[in-house]
Amino acid sequence: METDETPRVLPFQLQFDKPVASQIKIAEWNPEKDLLAMVTEDSKILLHRFNWQRLWTIFPGRCITSLCWRPDGKAIAVGLEDGTISLHDVENGKLLRSLKSHTVAVVSLNWEEDGQVIKDDSVNNSTYEDRTSRFFPPAPRVPRMPGLAPGDTGFMDDSDDSFRELSNSSYQRFNILCSGDKDGSICFSIFGIFPIGKINIHNLSIPTPYATEPATCRLSHASISKIALSKDLCHLIGMCSGELNHDEVESAERQLGVHGCHCLLLDTSIFWKRKNELHQVAQQASNIEDLIEVIRSSLSVMSKQWSDAMHTFREKFDSLSSLIIDHGLDSSPQEEFLSLLGGARTSPPVHQFLVNSLGESGVKRVSKVVCGAGKELQHVVLDHLQPAAEIIGFRMGELRGPSRWRTRFQGIGLDETLINNATEKSGILLVQVERFMRVLSSVVQQFSNFFNWLLKCIKLLNQEPSDQLLPYNSELVVIFLKFLYDQDPVKPFLELSEVDIEPDMETLQRVKELVHFGGFSDCDFLRRTLAEEFKQMESSFKEAFLMPFTTISRKMLCKDVLPLFALPSSSASVSVSVPISVTYYKDASTSVSSYQTHEHGFIDYISFQIPGDSSSNIANCIGISRRFMHSLSNSSIEESASLEAVLLSVPDGYHCVDLSLYKEGQIVLLLNETTSASECSGESCMMIVQADDLPFVSIPRSGCINTWNLDQLKDSVMHLRLENEKVRNIPHSVVAPLAVSGKNEEQTSAHVGFGSFH
Repeated sequence: METDETPRVLPFQLQFDKPVASQIKIAEWNPEKDLLAMVTEDSKILLHRFNWQRLWTIFPGRCITSLCWRPDGKAIAVGLEDGTISLHDVENGKLLRSLKSHTVAVVSLNWEEDGQVIKDDSVNNSTYEDRTSRFFPPAPRVPRMPGLAPGDTGFMDDSDDSFRELSNSSYQRFNILCSGDKDGSICFSIFGIFPIGKINIHNLSIPTPYATEPATCRLSHASISKIALSKDLCHLIGMCSGELNHDEVESAERQLGVHGCHCLLLDTSIFWKRKNELHQVAQQASNIEDLIEVIRSSLSVMSKQWSDAMHTFREKFDSLSSLIIDHGLDSSPQEEFLSLLGGARTSPPVHQFLVNSLGESGVKRVSKVVCGAGKELQHVVLDHLQPAAEIIGFRMGELRGPSRWRTRFQGIGLDETLINNATEKSGILLVQVERFMRVLSSVVQQFSNFFNWLLKCIKLLNQEPSDQLLPYNSELVVIFLKFLYDQDPVKPFLELSEVDIEPDMETLQRVKELVHFGGFSDCDFLRRTLAEEFKQMESSFKEAFLMPFTTISRKMLCKDVLPLFALPSSSASVSVSVPISVTYYKDASTSVSSYQTHEHGFIDYISFQIPGDSSSNIANCIGISRRFMHSLSNSSIEESASLEAVLLSVPDGYHCVDLSLYKEGQIVLLLNETTSASECSGESCMMIVQADDLPFVSIPRSGCINTWNLDQLKDSVMHLRLENEKVRNIPHSVVAPLAVSGKNEEQTSAHVGFGSFH
C-alpha cells in the first residue's frame, strides 16, 4: 500500500495470476534459485520459475503429504502417504533415491545444513577428507537392468549424472534431513540418504524443569504437525497435537491431561558435537550403500542374462531326449554324444537331431547366445561388480582406524568388532569374485569347445568340408558331457541357493591355515557362492551401521515442552490444521565468537493461529513466541523466563488463512475478507509485520502442565491495522498455502506464492 507522503518500496509486487488445473496444497521456494515447487491436490509436483515458466511436472503415483528443498537447492525431498521419502533432481525431476523411513504418512520435512563457518583451523582439526579418489577411478554406475524402467529400483538410470552428484557427499556441507509422520515418529538422515536416528514422541519422558519437585510428563495420541531443526543443528522444535499427562497421574485420572497443540524441544546437540565424525561415517556408509546397489544390480543383470542363455540351450537340446525315447532307446543324450565322439556309428536320433532339428545354423545361434552371455557377464564383473567391491573394501578400511579411536568414535556407535567383520566380508567378496571369474571362463570355454565339435560333426554328416572350423579338444568334450551338459556351475554363484559348494579337503585345510595366519575368522567361505557372500557382506554392513543409528537415537532427549493452545479431545489425535510456522533467525546481538560456540546463535520464532474455539476472549488472534529453545539455558531465575510471546489481533472483517516467516524476523500474513454473502467471494490482502517492532511480553514458566495463559497477554495485544502495515490488496479470495522466499537479506521484497480462487 502506498502512502501520500514519501514513496516507499512495496514489500512484494503482484505479477499476475497463474491458473492451474488443480488446487495447490503445498508450495516451497527453492532456497538458492527463483524456483517454486508446488504440489497439487491430485498429487502432481510442478516446478515453476518466478516468471511462471514451467520446468517440469512429475507424478509419483502416490499421495504427497510434505515437501522441502535441500539447502543447496539442487534436490527436493517429497514425503508420501505410505511413509516413503523420495529425493528428486531439481534439473529434471528424476528420482534420485527412495527411502522408507516411516510406516505412515510423512507430514513434515525439514532439511538443514551446518551453518557454522569456522576460520580457525585449530578448532576444526577433525575435518575429514575423502581419499578414495586418490586411489580409484570414479565409482561404477548401476548397470542397466534389461526391461526395467529407470527409477524402478529406487535409483536413477545410469545415463544421468545427477545421481552421482547426490551420492558424492565429500563435496557437500554436513546436512540433516528430518522427517515427521502422523504417528509421532521423527527420523533423521545425513545427506538425506544415510539414516542416523529415530525417535517417537510417545516414548519420550518430558521433564518439567520449573516444577518444585522433579517431575516428568508424556504425550499420548500425538501426531506431528511441524518440525524444524535449528541452524546450528543443536535443537529441534516439533509441533504436535495430543494429550499431555503427568507420569505420576494414574490412568483413571488421565482425563485431567491437556488436549491441545504443544511444542517439544529436543536436544540434538550430538549432531553439532560430533559432526566431523558423523560426516566421515555417513560419507563412507552412503557411498558403500550406493556400491552395494551396484553389486546387487550387477548380480541381477548377470543372473538374468545367464538364465536366458541356458534357457535357449535347454530349449534346443532337450528335444534330443524326446527323439531317443521315440526311437525306443534307453541311452541318455550324453551317452549318444560320447558314442559319436568315440567313432561309433551315429544313432538315428542323434543323426536326426544334428541334421534336422538343430542344424548348422542352430548350433551357431546357440553358441552365439551362450558364449555372448558369458562375455557380457565378464564385462559386468570387470566394469561394475569388481570395481564396486574393491572400493567397498577400501572404504571399510578407512573406517577401521576411526573405529579404534574410542574417545571420538565410540560415542557415535562405531563398533570396532562390527567394522572388522564387515571389512573381512568385503575382502572375501573380492575372493569370490575372482573365483567366479575362473569358473565362468572355464564354463564358457567348455561350451565353445562343445559347439565347435558339434559343428564339425554336422559338416561330416552332411559331407561338407570342415577345414574352416575352429579345432576342438576331445578331452574337453568328454569333460563337458560328463559334468556340464546337465549341470550349470555358473547359476548357483549368481542366485541365492541352499546348495553349498563342497571343496576338497586339501584345499580347505590350506585355506584354514592361510585364514588363521592372516588374522581372519571365516574359514567357510569356500562353501559359499558369490550371491551368498554378497548377502552376508550386506548383512554385516547393516549390522555395523545400525550401531550409530541406535546410539544417536538414544542421545536425542526431550528438554522441554510448551503447551500452546487447547483443542477438543476429539481432535487431539488429528494433526493440527491451523496455520503454524517454526523458523530460526540469526541473533544479530550475538558476537562471532559466541556463534562459534553455538550458544544462542539463533532465535526461534513459533507462530500459530489461535483456533476460534480455544478462547472467546482472544478470538481471531495470532500467537507468536520466541526464545523457546533458550528458556532453559540461563542459570538465574530472573533470566530463565526468557520465553517471550505476543498476540496479534487480525483486523476486523478479516481472518487469517496462512502465515509464514522469512528473512530476519518478518512475518507475512495472508488474510481473507470475512463475508456472509455466498455469491461473493470477497477480497484478500497480504501483510508484512516486523517481529522486532512487536511488543513481546515475558512469559513465566511453571511446572504445571497447563496451557500458558493466553489471557494474560490480552492487555498487550497488538491490533493490526491495514493502514499502518505493509499491505498489498488482492482482488479475490485466497487459500493456503503461502510460500515466501527472501534469499537476499538486503532486499525489501518477498517472493510470495499462494493458492487462490475467484
